[in-house]
Amino acid sequence: MNLQTLRELDLNELRQIDLNNIGSAPIWVRNLILAALFFAILAAGYYFDTSAQRMQLQGEQAQEKSLRNELVFKARRAANLKIYEHQLAEMKRSFGKMLQQLPNKTEIPGLLVDISQTALSSGLEIDLFRPEPEQKKGFYAIKPIQIQAKGTYAEFAHFVSEIAALPRIVTLGNISMKPVSKNSSILTMSVVARTYRYLPNDENQ
Repeated sequence: MNLQTLRELDLNELRQIDLNNIGSAPIWVRNLILAALFFAILAAGYYFDTSAQRMQLQGEQAQEKSLRNELVFKARRAANLKIYEHQLAEMKRSFGKMLQQLPNKTEIPGLLVDISQTALSSGLEIDLFRPEPEQKKGFYAIKPIQIQAKGTYAEFAHFVSEIAALPRIVTLGNISMKPVSKNSSILTMSVVARTYRYLPNDENQ
């Protein structure tokens, strides 16, 4: 009996199997069916088990990504907080230095003298030096001084430079200059000098 004959016998036996009476099938057929069932159950178990694990892994990966993003956000916020704290400290120091440059009420008369002397020492001829009433602006007050003077452009430039070098804050605004006459090197200058003082709580009402 050759191999072809054995195959034909096996196929004939398979065709003659009564599916309603598997117990009457040849032993090798029953073993084949049991093996097929075993591998089917094993494959199903593996599929459902790995599917559950895969879903769990995906959930854990999503959670890890969320935690990582949250960590990065908090790290950046902490870094920014340190920068903000440093900037705030610098602002407080700068503000403190500015307050120190603001004269108090008793120093205003002396500062007016300093401004007048600065104009004279720069070579200017003062025509008008008139302090105006204070203007309260919240926690500080502005003291305007109307100044009119004559001099050369170089003398005016020297005056502006010396005002900027004063230990107290003085600003110059509303500046206008014109020659006293045609072709004259002497100019007439009009300017408003402003100094500032800090208002204590009893005045800041």
